[in-house]
Amino acid sequence: MGRAFVYVILGGGVAAGYAALEFTRRGVSEGELCIISEEPVAPYERPALSKGFLLPEDPARLPSFHTCVGANDEKLTPKWYKEHGIELVLGTRVKSVDVRRKTLLSSTGETISYKFLIIATGARALKLEEFGVEGSDAENVCYLRDLSDANRLATAIESSANGNAVVIGGGYIGMECAASLVINKINVTMVFPEAHCMARLFTPKIASLYEDYYSAKGVKFIKGTVLTSFEFDSNKKVTAVNLKDGNHLPADLVVVGIGIRPNTSLFEGQLTIEKGGIKVNSKMQSSDSSVYAIGDVATFPVKLFGEMRRLEHVDSARKSARHAVSAIMEPEKTGDFDYLPFFYSRVFAFSWQFYGDPVGEVVHFGEYEDGKTFGAYWIRKGHLVGSFLEGGTKEEYETISKATQLKPAVTDLEELERVGLGFAQTVVSQHVVPEVKDVPSSELVRQASRVVMMEKPLYVWHAATGVLVAASVAAFAFWYGRRRRRW
Repeated sequence: MGRAFVYVILGGGVAAGYAALEFTRRGVSEGELCIISEEPVAPYERPALSKGFLLPEDPARLPSFHTCVGANDEKLTPKWYKEHGIELVLGTRVKSVDVRRKTLLSSTGETISYKFLIIATGARALKLEEFGVEGSDAENVCYLRDLSDANRLATAIESSANGNAVVIGGGYIGMECAASLVINKINVTMVFPEAHCMARLFTPKIASLYEDYYSAKGVKFIKGTVLTSFEFDSNKKVTAVNLKDGNHLPADLVVVGIGIRPNTSLFEGQLTIEKGGIKVNSKMQSSDSSVYAIGDVATFPVKLFGEMRRLEHVDSARKSARHAVSAIMEPEKTGDFDYLPFFYSRVFAFSWQFYGDPVGEVVHFGEYEDGKTFGAYWIRKGHLVGSFLEGGTKEEYETISKATQLKPAVTDLEELERVGLGFAQTVVSQHVVPEVKDVPSSELVRQASRVVMMEKPLYVWHAATGVLVAASVAAFAFWYGRRRRRW
């Protein structure tokens, strides 16, 4: 017994939903597309689980965060899939895949064949048992990866009001869950082995600001150590957490966020695996021409840095999904996947965005003392490769994104620190790559304008354009100078 489809998406997370929408926009016919997911619900926006879903008042619930509302696009409810002739095979685990024969075998014994397969299996949360600690099955030990996890955590939060929570891990899940727990009036202690939170991205200076804010909210930090064991009551419920440094923490609730691992096991030995994920080319196509991989499970070439990367973020999932569908449906019109790595988070009153690569020398800018608008640049081999901004406007975030994509040259780090956000604004406004010189910021802007004006000086219309550009830049320099004084 079996069914056949032209296109099959394996996995029902964020990437699957965005791929489905792209298929419909590119003319997929009724009955051609199938989505197979272990989860019992249609694809949804996972970021909602650590944010709106855990709020004590008016929490987010489905169908409000089905894809693709995260990108201000259509909401793909089960009804939408039915209306577009897309088969949703939910609550179904695929136990094996035969890439050569282009078939999948479900746990119920059904065989599903395909012409093109898109792997959107994402990743799973790392469990404590993988580090030698038992107790993940206790009712008050929670992870957060899917809707089932979120429901379990929400229930545990309700029964832990005014109690003590221990958050294991200082990354995205740890920081976002800790904020949600505080909002739910739970006492929080965060435990992680690194020297500061968000160690893969934040500098010590950036991390210190957020940690100070969390501390003011009552969060306690225990750094440089790890969980070694739990203590349980007669009902096998965790009552305390033991740490390697000797600390003993009472616990009514434990939230674990210690990383993820890509779901590649079905394809090991059949497709090329690199950096933990399924290796794909710039079309998101794997070592088998009929199989594509997207989202967390894909290792793809990042054109900007000239190397293979596997990225764990919703933005990459959304955009790689659209690109893969384009490559399948219109290969002759689809170029290389030219992706700028992007990460963001929102906690309490904070909202930050990062673009590029956090490597090289770091230059901080802005007023860190007031904690409102501040940022950092990462400089490698004389060029801007990464940009971070907290508290920016929509336009400012777009500016640092565009500037990072341009990889402008930087020769004077002290001047870059002084100019700050103005450097990115100048780069983008001129559409050239200016070098930072040991001159005032206003002169830097004028130098950039002269580069534009001198490219083709023989034509009158170029001269007129140059005058207009220079006037615009002068106005910007005046505005920016006043803005810096207000900082």
